Amino acid sequence: MPDNRHVAHTSSSGSSSFAVSSRARLTDRDLDRFRQDTLFDRLARAVCHAGCLPRKELYEAWEVAKRVRRLCRGGRVVDLAGGHGMLAHAMLLLDDSSPDALVADIELPASHVKLHTALVSEWPKLAGRVAFLETDLDSVPIEPGDVVVSSHTCGCLTDLVLDRAVSARAAVAVLPCCHDHDDAAARDLSGWVDGALAIDIERAVRLRQEGYRVRLQMIPAAITPKNRLLIADVERS
Repeated sequence: MPDNRHVAHTSSSGSSSFAVSSRARLTDRDLDRFRQDTLFDRLARAVCHAGCLPRKELYEAWEVAKRVRRLCRGGRVVDLAGGHGMLAHAMLLLDDSSPDALVADIELPASHVKLHTALVSEWPKLAGRVAFLETDLDSVPIEPGDVVVSSHTCGCLTDLVLDRAVSARAAVAVLPCCHDHDDAAARDLSGWVDGALAIDIERAVRLRQEGYRVRLQMIPAAITPKNRLLIADVERS
């Protein structure tokens, strides 16, 4: 089935105005849109019960997590600039071989506890496996074997996430946004490609030079136009 099956399924199961890119919060009023016994629909229903997460964040986290998990299995999940921690939870649910997850952000939303509680209520196995840390991203402990993820970390913070992962020789996946068009890569390649794409190409090349195996993918544009997903893990000899 195509990668956008959950986007198509949900947007067609109710009102045509149900945009998966909306920042409107999912609530119990949306439960009828998620009637199937799939992992995604179960996850969406738990999110609806929490009543605090923008629907865009659910779809974005799901589409990122399922692509990363096809390529990066196991390991502690480190969700940098993770906000509510939706991506970290999805990563654990898609691959139970990961022991735990750390969600770090300079300022965690107060409702992250509400979302975590709703997810643990649906999946008790998550209890005690997701830690939250309010701190600067450059002080988060990262170790070899971790899987570092970050969704829509703005501008140069994406490069900070990549640098932290590379320093630890950890696998990493980022969904960049808010590119700095004064970046050298944007200027040097602007004659051929737009600035944001130039920056992301430069990031991929740099990871290859650091000995990483790089995969370039895209999540559905219906969720976000900033949909380039960069996944990299360490080449093993």
